[in-house]
Amino acid sequence: MVKKFYFFGSQKPYSFAKKPNMELEGKLFRKYEEQIVGTKGFRKREFVIDYAENPSYPQKIKFELVQEKCAELDKFNEGDTIKVYFNIRGSEWQGKYYVNLNAWKLEKLADAANKPNTDTDTTAEKTLQADNLPALNEEDDLPF
Repeated sequence: MVKKFYFFGSQKPYSFAKKPNMELEGKLFRKYEEQIVGTKGFRKREFVIDYAENPSYPQKIKFELVQEKCAELDKFNEGDTIKVYFNIRGSEWQGKYYVNLNAWKLEKLADAANKPNTDTDTTAEKTLQADNLPALNEEDDLPF
């Protein structure tokens, strides 16, 4: 039997589903070497994405990969366009607050320069069609 949990005064059961993950697309700007932090061998690796939602004001955003995910970054080169899936983590230490963007999946995206341009193909077809039209008769008074 599955129990449903209701908040006081609510008619709908509370959902314990995870919040949606965040994602961001940009160019891999810099990769850092893997670091071992602490005495227990905690591994982390940082990287920076050049994010240009507004090309006039590009942003450099730092992410980190932890433990076995550190090797994911080896598949990519600086300058590659990638999509980063991440979670936001926050912590407090000695009265100071810290925010980390923990990446958990990376995907390589096709660069715009490498994509085939289909606009030129359709323009060429239109040009060929326009060349096959009969000559205009200037004696016609019709507006079309």
